[in-house]
Amino acid sequence: MSTIVENASSTRIGQRSSDQSPDDLLADLAVTPADDPHRPALRDRTIEAWLPLARHLARRYSGRGAPDDDLAQTAFVGLIKAVDNFDHSRGIDFSGYAIPTIIGEIKRYFRDRTWSVRVPRRLQELRLSISAANSTLTQNLGRSPTVADVAAYLDVSEETVLEGLEGARAYRATSLSTPTGADGSRELSDTLGDDDHAFDLVEIRVALGPALATLPERERQILSLRFHGNLTQAQIADRIGVSQMHVSRLITRSLAALRRQLSDDIAA
Repeated sequence: MSTIVENASSTRIGQRSSDQSPDDLLADLAVTPADDPHRPALRDRTIEAWLPLARHLARRYSGRGAPDDDLAQTAFVGLIKAVDNFDHSRGIDFSGYAIPTIIGEIKRYFRDRTWSVRVPRRLQELRLSISAANSTLTQNLGRSPTVADVAAYLDVSEETVLEGLEGARAYRATSLSTPTGADGSRELSDTLGDDDHAFDLVEIRVALGPALATLPERERQILSLRFHGNLTQAQIADRIGVSQMHVSRLITRSLAALRRQLSDDIAA
């Protein structure tokens, strides 16, 4: 019998909720005890009733570099926080409380998630302060404010403002595929330098000549035939009239001598 009564009560609540306005749902939620088994369903209905407000606020920030779905989800999180923390007894309008809460959540999303390069939060917040100061000073001064103007307005040093401006450059990244040049025939990646690993060998190549000069003539000839002429050890052996095994020993001995010589020269 108790199960029948409980189911009947739940059905009446569901029917009543479907006919209630969003404000009425908030009022019912405010007087429903936290341990009431029907409170979770009433909370869900209340949140769903106010979803249009969250979607509307999310659309206001569309086109600013963040996916629309992410903005909507962030706005929904802000709405949930607003519903859970709203104090109905204060007699204020829910939308007046929810709108700043949702917008604050969206702004935190932009602050924390949309930077192309992660920078310290202090610089993120400084960028927002500089942006707001620029807007205010432009209206008050009738011109673009200087770094000194912004520093005085924010009561910080000019170096701090410059640091914030430099950090703001990480907010948007430029694609390496961006066309450059007058005719756009090149891409930005074409203008970037690359590591030239040949520079690592310059010092060794400079020292290699004198090191080779310390070797006997036959060993220099064998190394030249092997590494410049690309001959095999068997071909070298036939050319100079020794066994392949002897050629192999001479190459091993010569390379060991060169390594020692080069190591001593570089260390010196």
